[in-house]
Amino acid sequence: STSATPTDLYRVISGIGGDHGWMTGNWMWRLRGLADKVVGGVGLRRGRRHPLDLAVGDAVDFWRVESIESDRFLRLRAEMKLPGHAWLEWRISTESDGSGADDQITNVQQAARFVPRGALGRAYWYVLAPFHFLIFPRMLANIVKEAEESAKPATALERT
Repeated sequence: STSATPTDLYRVISGIGGDHGWMTGNWMWRLRGLADKVVGGVGLRRGRRHPLDLAVGDAVDFWRVESIESDRFLRLRAEMKLPGHAWLEWRISTESDGSGADDQITNVQQAARFVPRGALGRAYWYVLAPFHFLIFPRMLANIVKEAEESAKPATALERT
């Protein structure tokens, strides 16, 4: 849960990749991109069409935007060379905080999904699992932190 609005969260999530990077472990993402390039894949530095705006079909480094619902959902499909198929997705929802006021709690879920192809696919997933346990929780925490910070009202000094 977070105090950030769905709009603030979605703005941060939809801005990942390209020059902005991946919110954590950028050196690991670059290493994965280099490995992909070595085996004939697209590599990480394919970039983005626009730094903030996304549309279905857009490339985001070695991912492709597969599905979007503004302020609610984003799914990226991996286009790197893999022994299987992979997706990275975020779901944003709101619920009442129970206080009876108009205040809402925003929830964000991040999921990395992989459907392995054969024994090589399963081995790939297990070898990378420790890195995923490092990267993805931190990535989500940094997304939430950036969204919360961008939602704070500017102080008098910041406005001058």
